[in-house]
Amino acid sequence: MMRGMSNLFTSISPAQKAIQAADAEALRTWTQKLRVIDKDPYLSLADDTLRLISVFDDLKYDRADLDMMSGPMRRRVVTKLAPLGFRQKSGSVIENREIDLRILLPKFRALGASPFDAIRDTPRRAQDFYVLTPTQTACQFIESYPIDDAVERIKTLIVKHPINLYRIWDFLEKYDQHNAFLNAIGHLKYVQRKAVESEPLRSRYALR
Repeated sequence: MMRGMSNLFTSISPAQKAIQAADAEALRTWTQKLRVIDKDPYLSLADDTLRLISVFDDLKYDRADLDMMSGPMRRRVVTKLAPLGFRQKSGSVIENREIDLRILLPKFRALGASPFDAIRDTPRRAQDFYVLTPTQTACQFIESYPIDDAVERIKTLIVKHPINLYRIWDFLEKYDQHNAFLNAIGHLKYVQRKAVESEPLRSRYALR
């Protein structure tokens, strides 16, 4: 069971360090088990370090499209995690009580909310994962990694789960990280267009 991982950077005893090491190993083990969802074209364990799961949304977007987790997207996550012992505890929490691990679906914010703010009102523990739309996942990459790394991770994401680049563009702010990403949008549009025009994406439909 994973306990007390949030205390990782405090002064701790050797016994506590041993417990935390065991917890970290348990988390690595379960992260590898969660990799099974990558076999589903609609799901992706998008980032081990940030603990993000992406759910396929659509192939093409308009900048005015809502960026939200639909009912069918949520049901897909619940169904595919069930064989791993996860059960839906509430509308925003999928839980494996035996290992004390939660998969969190952030609550929908205001209609005009920035995709960069998707997780702002949904705190999590050190071991928990977020389930996000592909666009929200890409925003977390932009906020969390050096820009070159973020762009590479987004390129890997969009060949499986296209993102709403226009919506991201509309919510970029005036600071260095966002300005740098703005310069990469043209290339990402090209990569995504080629992916959407090719199999296996070309034949994929949004979940209904």
